[in-house]
Amino acid sequence: MALKPSAPKSTAARKVAANAMPGAAESTRRYDVILYGATGFVGKQTAAYFAENAGELRWAIAGRDGAKLGALRATLGLVAARVGVIVADATDAKALTQLASQAHVVLSSAGPFALYGSRLVAACVARRTHYVDITGETPWVRKLIDRHQRQASTDGTRIIPCCGFDSIPSDLGAWMAADALMQQTGEPCVSVKACFSIRGGLNGGTFASLMNVMESGEGESFRQPFLLNPTRSVPSDESSHADPIVPHHDADFSAWLGPFFMGPINTRVVRRSAALSSVDAKSPYAHDFHYQEYLRFGRGITAAMTAAGMSAGMGIGQNAMRFGMARRLAKMFAPAPGKGPSERSMNGGGFRCELIGKNASGDLVHVTIADQGDPGNRATTKFVCEAAMALAVNQKSLPGGTSFGGVLTPASGLGSVLVKRLVAAGMRLDIRTIEKDASRPR
Repeated sequence: MALKPSAPKSTAARKVAANAMPGAAESTRRYDVILYGATGFVGKQTAAYFAENAGELRWAIAGRDGAKLGALRATLGLVAARVGVIVADATDAKALTQLASQAHVVLSSAGPFALYGSRLVAACVARRTHYVDITGETPWVRKLIDRHQRQASTDGTRIIPCCGFDSIPSDLGAWMAADALMQQTGEPCVSVKACFSIRGGLNGGTFASLMNVMESGEGESFRQPFLLNPTRSVPSDESSHADPIVPHHDADFSAWLGPFFMGPINTRVVRRSAALSSVDAKSPYAHDFHYQEYLRFGRGITAAMTAAGMSAGMGIGQNAMRFGMARRLAKMFAPAPGKGPSERSMNGGGFRCELIGKNASGDLVHVTIADQGDPGNRATTKFVCEAAMALAVNQKSLPGGTSFGGVLTPASGLGSVLVKRLVAAGMRLDIRTIEKDASRPR
C-alpha cells in the first residue's frame, strides 16, 4: 500500500478539486469556515492559506480587535472583498454564540486555549458547529471531553482539538500504520513507535500555552499516560506506557532515540484514537495497543552523546518549570504572544516523522510523514486548515458518516479524508510494508 503524491497540484487545480468534492457544505449558514484568532501569529498564516487555497468556500476572519482584523483583510489580495470580518471577544459568550451560528466550521488558533477557548467550544457545541484547533493543552482537552462528549456525540458535532503539528503526524501516522496492517494481514496492530526529526522555531502563542499549563497547577495531569482515554479503556498497569526519560539505540530505526518534548501530548491523543476505535469489531488497533514516540539523533558515538545530553537537559528543564522563578526566567528569553520565527526561518524548516507498526505475528509497516517548512508554524497551518476544509467540504466521506460526533481526535474524526487532502497539498505520506515472514500463509 502506498499513498505517495506526485507533483503537488497547482493552486488553481486544488481549488477546482476542493469545490468538486462530494458533500460540500450546504449554504444554510453564512460561512463555511470562520478563522478565530486570525490576527495572531499562526492565525495570520491560516488566513493567508485560505486566501490561497479555499477556492469558492465562504469564509471569515474573527477575533476581538476589529481594527486588526480589517488590516489583516486588506493584506489578502484579490479575495479580500469577499472575506467576512467578525468581532467577538473570547469572554463574550453571546458574541461567540452568534459567531458559531454563522458557520459550519470554526477553526481556532487563539491560545492559550484553557484561557480563550472554552466558551468558543461551548458555543460550537450548542450551535452544532464543527470545530478544530491547534492546541496541545491536553488537560484542557480532558475538560472538553468531560463537558461536551455526550452532547456533541448525540448531535453529530465534531469537536477536534490537536489538529496542528501536535498531534496530526503522530495520530494520523499511527492510524495509517494500524489500518494498513489490518487491511493487508487481517490482524490488528499491537504497537506503533515513532521517531521525529525536526527543524523549526517557537512562536509566542505556543510558549504561552505551555506556561499556562504549568502555572495552572495542571502539570501533574499533563503527565498521565492515559489522560484523554475513556475510563474503561485505561489499563490497570500503566508503567509500560510511561513517557521515556533516557535515550536508547533502536535497531528498527538504526538510530539513537531520546525523549521527544511533544511526546506527553501526542501519545495521549493517539491512545484516545485507539480507545475510540475499540467499540468497532474491526478496529485496526489491538485491545492492548501500545504507542510511544521519540526524537531521532542519528548514528554513531556523537549521536549517542547528544541524545544523552539532551535527554538529561530535557528532564532538568521539565522539573525546573515547576518553579515560578524558572518560568519567569524562560519568559524573558521566549518570544512574546503574536511573535515568532522569521519568514526565512519558517521556510527553511521541516519535519520528518517515521513510524513502525507491528501486529502479533510480527508483520511490520513503515509510515513516513514529512514536509518542508517550520513544523510549529508552516506545517501546523497546513494541518489545521486542511482539517477545517475537510469538515466543510467532505462531510459525507468522513469516518462514521454524517451523524458521527463527539470530542474526537484527528484520526477518529478525519481519517483517510485528511490523508488525501494533505497528499494533494504536497505533503509526503507514505506506507511501506515490511513483512517478517513473507512465506507465512494468510
